[in-house]
Amino acid sequence: MKINKNDYLNKAIFVTATNTDVGKTYACEVFLNYFSKQGLKVGYFKPIETGVTNNNPLDGSKMLNLVQKLNPNFKSLTTKDIVPYQFTLPASPFVAKKDTIIDIEFLKKQKKFLQSLCDVLIIEGAGGLMVPIEKDFFIIDLIKEFNTKAFLITPSKLGSINDTLLSIEALKHKNIDFEFFINLFLDKKSFQNVSLPFLKEYFGTLNYLDELI
Repeated sequence: MKINKNDYLNKAIFVTATNTDVGKTYACEVFLNYFSKQGLKVGYFKPIETGVTNNNPLDGSKMLNLVQKLNPNFKSLTTKDIVPYQFTLPASPFVAKKDTIIDIEFLKKQKKFLQSLCDVLIIEGAGGLMVPIEKDFFIIDLIKEFNTKAFLITPSKLGSINDTLLSIEALKHKNIDFEFFINLFLDKKSFQNVSLPFLKEYFGTLNYLDELI
């Protein structure tokens, strides 16, 4: 698959997944490098990161180092600029934040600011679509608030069919425009026989992250 860079010029893309540990950060790295090679100035934003130790968000730090190499406009920024909410407990934002109030309007303003520094902004979510930020506000609601297209990352492991279809139904229910990409890394050898036959029959054309490298 080839992504048309003109379709994403001056836009933001929200990278989400069917669950945690599916490869969102890896996918962000792939998309950042891909769009940069297409001649676009890229940017990165992770509104919330949990499991942060020593004030060092691992995902955010890794992606900031990359995007600073790809886009000089990000060289003066810190991890606090691209990961404004950082929490120690490795849990959902709702649990990890404790008494902290996550200001959605502030996050929208920060998104707008970061977009002004690049041609395409890659936004990384936390966990899957239904990970709670507040009792009645989830990652999927943040995507809707940001008014962005979603890139859904799905795994190749056993159970990926169920997880993929459920996530797609959730995105459709919220009227969120999306594409989905399969990250071939778990059960890679058995994927061809176990999951691919249905996915190919059901969807026809499939997109793989590795095709963009």
